[in-house]
Amino acid sequence: MQIQGYEFNISAGRLEETLGGYLLSGKTVQIGHPFGRTLFFKHGWQSWSEAGWVSLKESPQPIQPPERRPQCDDPAYALSPVHGGSGLGGLEGHDGRMLFLGALRPGARIEADRLYLKGICDHETQWFLAYGEQQEVLTRYAELLANTLGVRGQQPAPRVWCSWYSYYSDISESKMLETIAGLQGLPFEVFQLDDGWQQNMGDWEPNHKFPSGMSTIALRAQSQGLTPGLWLAPFIARPSSSLFKEHPDWFLRDEQGELVSAGSNWGGYYALDVTLPAVQSWLQSLIQKVRGWGYRYLKLDFLFAAALPGKRHANESREEAYREALRLIREAAGDDVYILACGAPILASLGLVDGLRIGPDVAPYWDNEDRRVYLHDPTGPSAYNALRTSLHRLWLKPLVHTDPDVAYFRTRYNLLTPAQRAALQDLALVAGFKATSDPPEWLDGEEREQLREWLEATPSILQTGPYTFKIGGREVDFSSWLEI
Repeated sequence: MQIQGYEFNISAGRLEETLGGYLLSGKTVQIGHPFGRTLFFKHGWQSWSEAGWVSLKESPQPIQPPERRPQCDDPAYALSPVHGGSGLGGLEGHDGRMLFLGALRPGARIEADRLYLKGICDHETQWFLAYGEQQEVLTRYAELLANTLGVRGQQPAPRVWCSWYSYYSDISESKMLETIAGLQGLPFEVFQLDDGWQQNMGDWEPNHKFPSGMSTIALRAQSQGLTPGLWLAPFIARPSSSLFKEHPDWFLRDEQGELVSAGSNWGGYYALDVTLPAVQSWLQSLIQKVRGWGYRYLKLDFLFAAALPGKRHANESREEAYREALRLIREAAGDDVYILACGAPILASLGLVDGLRIGPDVAPYWDNEDRRVYLHDPTGPSAYNALRTSLHRLWLKPLVHTDPDVAYFRTRYNLLTPAQRAALQDLALVAGFKATSDPPEWLDGEEREQLREWLEATPSILQTGPYTFKIGGREVDFSSWLEI
């Protein structure tokens, strides 16, 4: 059929016209296109997975080393010889517009080559097909997803101080109490403890560095008008954890009965089978316990683990299993708890979480070239990786708070130039999510004032192009930052 002056050969179970495009149905749909080896809009599976335009003239390269693949992108397609992405994708037409295909339910894959744009799913689903300007097509797609998956996070996102990008796991009760005191006078709304408080991955009790228990930090934050926040990775555990030793039968295994590796951090870790009733009860008890400590902001990390390939107790698809586990967590937390999902399958998280990390971790340096170029891994911590993928996920803003990760104001322990720091600060403004990890004692007077002004600022935001914005009265163009 002809769309916008181009001839497309469409194969689908059913096709009907809708506002801005067409609705297709079927497990598999295929669109023959005339664009050859053009650019493909790749949308990675989870928060850290690459999103952006890639060339069909170059074959995809598998991420190295293999043990990192489960936590970088969907490992089911790690060795795919064709370009693909999760849930949605598109091709650049000869006129610069986009041939777009997106599933309206989680669990689908989009693949592209010089002849076809394909949608593949293990169950019947609807697909949105359109040809048009990138922003217009993605806006319409988001409207359709709102109807099928739901919307959360429509109030302004909270302003967050997070411990990770300064202290990393070197946190303690005394250090965190000092930090809370130092934040007085800065208009933060959340004080969030990150990794380093727990006994082990899977053993979610305070370690020896928090001798008074986790309620002490929560109460101190509350006394200063801050919402207490806590980091958890509820779907994973290390083999050294008591959880794993006591319940080895709770963990995901492959068809041969071997444990499924979920990644290489902390020397390696495994994924819970979240379809087991005992695991579901444990998850809800964990969230209720943390809520009882006083935490009303939860950063839930490494969530992709619940949707890894494996043999599950219940006969559910990977992303259905993940979404049900997330629903149980939401139920246990209650609607008054803010949930920020990180390392999370994107489409399968919509409607259940308030905030969603939309890129890899930032870092106080611009590029991670060795890993990005030579290991073919664009998911490593760096300002460039975070900015690039986050810019290509801003279309999610009508559905969820989009978190591009923290901005930096400090010059201490920081290799970013002033212009690079400003780019991350502006990215946070256009994404609508402000967070930093700069300890107050690391800031000089000028840096602290810049941070305060940024936190208080509420400029109007107008997107004028794929990478251009008006922030208040300023014209901001991110396209130059995308060029390495």
